[in-house]
Amino acid sequence: MKITGYVTARDYNIPFSKLEKIEKADTKRPDSFVKIYPDEELEEVIGFGGALTEAAAFNILSLPEEKQEKILKAYFDEKEGLGYKLVRIHMNSCDFSLESYSCDDVEGDVELKHFNIERDKKWVIPLLKKIKRYVPDLKVLVSPWSPPAWMKTNNDMKYGGKLKEEYKKTWAEFFVKFIKAYQEEGIDIWAVTVQNEPMAVQIWESCIYTAEEERDFVKYYLGPTLLENGLSHIKILIWDHNKDIIYERVKTILEDKEAAKYVWGVGFHWYAGDHFEQLKKIKEEFPHIKLVFTEGTQEGGVNLGSWNLGERYAHEIIGDFNNYTIGFFDWNIVLDTMGGPNHVKNYCDAPIIVDTEKKEIFYQSSYYYIGHFSKFIKPGSKTIKSEILDPRLEILSAKTPEGKIIVVVMNKTEENIDILLDIGGDLYNAPSIKKSIETFVIN
Repeated sequence: MKITGYVTARDYNIPFSKLEKIEKADTKRPDSFVKIYPDEELEEVIGFGGALTEAAAFNILSLPEEKQEKILKAYFDEKEGLGYKLVRIHMNSCDFSLESYSCDDVEGDVELKHFNIERDKKWVIPLLKKIKRYVPDLKVLVSPWSPPAWMKTNNDMKYGGKLKEEYKKTWAEFFVKFIKAYQEEGIDIWAVTVQNEPMAVQIWESCIYTAEEERDFVKYYLGPTLLENGLSHIKILIWDHNKDIIYERVKTILEDKEAAKYVWGVGFHWYAGDHFEQLKKIKEEFPHIKLVFTEGTQEGGVNLGSWNLGERYAHEIIGDFNNYTIGFFDWNIVLDTMGGPNHVKNYCDAPIIVDTEKKEIFYQSSYYYIGHFSKFIKPGSKTIKSEILDPRLEILSAKTPEGKIIVVVMNKTEENIDILLDIGGDLYNAPSIKKSIETFVIN
């Protein structure tokens, strides 16, 4: 058995540095004991990715061609980049659009005769086509922030409001139009969420659904409409919001057999805290349901050089995937130095920041921390059980389709910690460097 380690540490200049040779365990007493159970599998991973919002696409396309490719390679190249396999896009505008818009702003157009994706063809679709050169089997997730204003009770895409009863069928047909329009551009849609953050009234695009309203929209409109149009292969994810009330929310939908038959999975965000036990509760009660992290970002603008940013991402990934999550979508893949553009000034951070005037690219700690998972835990890998009693360390383990064991260890403390890895009975001494994340690959 051969073990190779890679480390990204605050005090190291080079990310993904190769650790010195890791030896079989000697008589030295370790600070921490890590036990890996290769035969106790949790879930099969579909991969990692991020959101190609209009803002992200605009930022990338503002750069010279060679720098555009540098960013796309950094994210999507299998060998040199993070190996992203997933992309989330918005249907109609979101806060990270340059302005508010929809694919059909003609009031009362029930037949959607004026539907078009011309706006998407300006920035998002050209970038998706470039990405597909790196990832031909790219999984594209579509999420709406709001229907067109004329379909809503408040006559506004922003500030919440609800979908009017008389337009529920039209809104379901809108999904079909969007999916087929993208197909005509050579981009297959993999899945949709019903509504981004259906419990949040925002100053940007938003739309409110109760659990019962979301259940009935899936049951009577979205599910049947996709089926009628030959799109039953499109996966439907419900919720797409925070974990604090996720179990009670999705229980209402999944206990209805007629609604549940259309539901493939549950999407969730991180903005209300960890609540990892909620994910476990869903999986135990509804074992066929897939759990996917669909959005997370550091709010409040850009903090260049923050090490905590990477640690926050790793903590989330470790907690989620140890509780049956199969996929991870970051939010914007690229933002400018302000944390936008965002048409309501809801600025955020991102793993890659660009100075659109100086044409410079900055890689945040989150970029490297995500990479310690996405570069090694490829689609088809299975998360496996692992144990660590030391609260100073966090751990996630997986088994690749080739049979390699992947162990990711994060150390957020200011002290170096010696660990003993027990991998199915084989023992190894390994260092856990202060303020670092490490990935061990065991052949």
